[in-house]
Amino acid sequence: MFGYVSPDLPNLYIKDAMLYKALYCGLCKSIGGTCGTLARMGLSYDVTFLSALLHNLKNADIRVEQQHCIEHLISKRPVAVPDELSDLLACVNTVWIYYKLTDDIEDEGKGRLKRLWFAKGYRLAKKRHPKVVEIIQRRLALNAESEKAGCDSPDRAADQTAMMVREISDYALGESATEETGELFYLIGKWIYLIDAVDDYDKDVRKGCYNVFRLAYGAKDKAELLQKNGGDIDFIFRTLFFGLRERLGRVRLHFNHDLTDNILMLGLPNATKRILRCENCTDCKKDKMLKKL
Repeated sequence: MFGYVSPDLPNLYIKDAMLYKALYCGLCKSIGGTCGTLARMGLSYDVTFLSALLHNLKNADIRVEQQHCIEHLISKRPVAVPDELSDLLACVNTVWIYYKLTDDIEDEGKGRLKRLWFAKGYRLAKKRHPKVVEIIQRRLALNAESEKAGCDSPDRAADQTAMMVREISDYALGESATEETGELFYLIGKWIYLIDAVDDYDKDVRKGCYNVFRLAYGAKDKAELLQKNGGDIDFIFRTLFFGLRERLGRVRLHFNHDLTDNILMLGLPNATKRILRCENCTDCKKDKMLKKL
């Protein structure tokens, strides 16, 4: 459920590419400072985007400095100086990846060693922001109940992940949270769940794991799913993007929003097209391109 929310690089301004990379590096430092060095291995593009959007919505200034980091010991790089919001998101990132690995252990029986890398970070995050752990734990438990009940509705199946992202945004924004921001983050969380389900379709079928699209359409593989039901799935995502555009126009953004607009209006649709088009999206070069920013 990680790494889907990223910029559309060809249409990203240089200034925004620099800001995105600075936020990424700053979040990495925040994870190291709040959850320990090992927890940095779970850093995701999704939470980097949340940092950009939440700072803007909360009117929390981002201070960028030239700093050394664990990966660049010789030359300095632009780094967003850790603050209260990035430290909170560092805990969100660590708790989220910890429970994702827990889910992998339950579903596939593997990942126990990898989860140990995040055990200390999880404990530190829980001590620092118990509300984050409570939100993620509760919503994932409700999601597990929905899966066990054999939910075959994409809309209902995505609800708990969507509500989890919404509740985390409300907690992070505090007094700046509104009904409009909640609806925006709800749709972002819904997209993450559904695109992950499409991306993992073949793996879930092969391993007999829950996948809402498998229960809804019964296709033997992703190719058949998209061949026979591509129109329905395309409609689901187009409806989501329409809602995102509508909600984005209702929230108050305090800073320049070229970066967040790029990700929401171009990055998400392009990722959707890529995943619906590719049979094996792990071969895509997105991660390598992003690391060159």
